[in-house]
Amino acid sequence: MRAIVVKSWLKGPGDMEVTDIPMPVAKDGELLVKVDSAGVNFFDVLMIAGKYQIKPALPFTLGAEFSGTVVKISPSDTRFAVGDRVFGSNVTGAYAEYIAVPSIHCFPIPSALSFEQAAGIYITYPTSYAGLVLRAKVQRGDWVLVHAAAGGVGIAAVQIAKALGAHVIAATGSKDKFDICRQQGADHCINYHDADWTNQVIKLTDGKGADIVYDPVGKVEESLKCVAWNGRIVVVGFAAGAIEKVATNRILLKNVAVTGVYWGAYALNEPERIPEVWDALFKLAEDGLIRPVVFQPIFHGLDQVKDALKAIAHRETYGKAVVKLSEYSKL
Repeated sequence: MRAIVVKSWLKGPGDMEVTDIPMPVAKDGELLVKVDSAGVNFFDVLMIAGKYQIKPALPFTLGAEFSGTVVKISPSDTRFAVGDRVFGSNVTGAYAEYIAVPSIHCFPIPSALSFEQAAGIYITYPTSYAGLVLRAKVQRGDWVLVHAAAGGVGIAAVQIAKALGAHVIAATGSKDKFDICRQQGADHCINYHDADWTNQVIKLTDGKGADIVYDPVGKVEESLKCVAWNGRIVVVGFAAGAIEKVATNRILLKNVAVTGVYWGAYALNEPERIPEVWDALFKLAEDGLIRPVVFQPIFHGLDQVKDALKAIAHRETYGKAVVKLSEYSKL
């Protein structure tokens, strides 16, 4: 089968190559899935360079999120059957025509979602839900400032915050992305490249400031200027490329709580919270309150994974970038 295999640390997505490798063999407790679509993540760019917090042993097949059709199950598996549509995640292996993955890492695709939509929800939506609900304790009526609001976790955060009754300020790096944020429920949009963007937040909140700041970018230091008393800042990632050093006196003076969210670590540290989060998300989806947004045009074929990653790195996408593999896969 064809796959993107990283054999040595790379300078960037342009150095990736599609390779023929043997089809994976599913072990006991695993599913063999024919990949239809793969979700594209910024951390893929870091992983191929050996700069991500997770460093798989070389060589490895890149890719963490996928959707597809079950082609083989473990004899002991009672959750799935051959032919089921599933979505899931694994540390590696998604940029391939087939993936062998633990059954517990997969869920049935809701009937209302396409393969393309399902390919990108495994990481973004639970990350945003955990950040807003488990960590920031969002309440109806809260003012929530979402940085990188047009990105994967950003749009998920906008939708979830609105579904839970919050007022949402969407912050993006370009006015071109305001429309997509408004379509997802944002009440106000600002450009965080504007010199006075923190003052805009203060004005929009009638002088109060944001109760919650959801930050996948690395804007904690600046956001402290416009966070409310007793505000909560959720550190989600560092898309800006640098890890901040924050003046902690500002945290003290405003009684602010700065917290992180690392959804991938819940399986190790708080596995009991995982069903709680997914049950809540599936309920929101059933009620039509959240719906994955797939970047258009969709990328097609493994050869275009590098183009998708470049687009994400250059902040040219919105929602979730997805690579469609199904029409290229053959037994």
